[in-house]
Amino acid sequence: MSSEPQFDIAVLAGDGIGPEITVPCLALLDTVSAKVGGFALRFKDLPAGAAVYRDTGTAFPDSSRTACRNADAILLAAMGLPDIRYSDGTEISPQIELRFMFDLYAGIRPVRLIPGLALPLADSRAHSVDFVLIRESTEGLFASHGKGEVQDDTVARDTLVITRDNSERLFDFAFRLAERRKKRGHPGRVTCVDKANVFASFAFFRKIFDERATAFRDIDADYSYVDAMALNMVRQPWAYDVLVTENMFGDILSDLGAALMGGMGMAPSADIGDEHAVFQPCHGSAPDIAGQGKANPTAMFLSAAMMLDWLGDKHGNKHCGRAADLIVGAVDNSFRDGNLVPFELGGTAGTKAITDAVMTSLDVLPARQPVTSAAS
Repeated sequence: MSSEPQFDIAVLAGDGIGPEITVPCLALLDTVSAKVGGFALRFKDLPAGAAVYRDTGTAFPDSSRTACRNADAILLAAMGLPDIRYSDGTEISPQIELRFMFDLYAGIRPVRLIPGLALPLADSRAHSVDFVLIRESTEGLFASHGKGEVQDDTVARDTLVITRDNSERLFDFAFRLAERRKKRGHPGRVTCVDKANVFASFAFFRKIFDERATAFRDIDADYSYVDAMALNMVRQPWAYDVLVTENMFGDILSDLGAALMGGMGMAPSADIGDEHAVFQPCHGSAPDIAGQGKANPTAMFLSAAMMLDWLGDKHGNKHCGRAADLIVGAVDNSFRDGNLVPFELGGTAGTKAITDAVMTSLDVLPARQPVTSAAS
């Protein structure tokens, strides 16, 4: 019997292209874990999503919820289909339910240019873009998820909520991440993104940010209003290190960040709490290309690397961190020469071509030699 630590991974393939990018991602994880050694992964496929709701009347079965709760990490591909909705008109979104269920307060959205891809921005400095957007994931405007009111078909209300306890742990998470990144050569700076000049809730948000900044003297702290940040993420995105913001602002800015990378298919993400974490690509289920072999699995692969990085940090397992580095290195090397161009970026590389290229790159990378990581 193996003495290696084994981690149970709840797998939610979901809808649309979800299953198409899940299969090669699990194969990649099996390959990298065997290459590195020192840990093993056990996958459990779980039903959830719009198709499950259509067929059973339940989007997120109790058995799947229990398995997610008992897992060491949750790997989610894509959920939702535009023509299948709840009675109130909202989309099927178990991924949002998971955030509330497990108190996943820190949404991590890395924004890093992958070598070899065409730059969305003309300025050559865009090659150096490498920052992380941290989106609060359980309150803000999303505190009204499932609770909004429409009165007499004339007025609709959704309430934004900012709490001290949640903001403090969010800012601490952001500053600790900046400390970790600083050790890897990044500037060591956290920018609070808000609308403190207009709303009392965001003035409160900024006040707490200032308070928590005093506990991290080696990290610079600054601010930006969200509208200015939207401008500067296009004008000078290379100027940022760690951004931290409210839920809805983070939802919007993370898509802008994905555009800087070339598209949603390149953008990984994680939603992290004190005990649980979910890892998923930023993109949706893309039913318009489902079944055509065009889905880009890159964001799924990089989300899996983030999962390994988190598992390694949480459990003190350096082998998981090494495996994360290898996936990132394999992805970078696959695109580096500029010949592998996904469909969404105007090329012809689909799921199989990208998977084959990453697997080939992984095979030639040495299992022990350090690789520059962008998993966090």
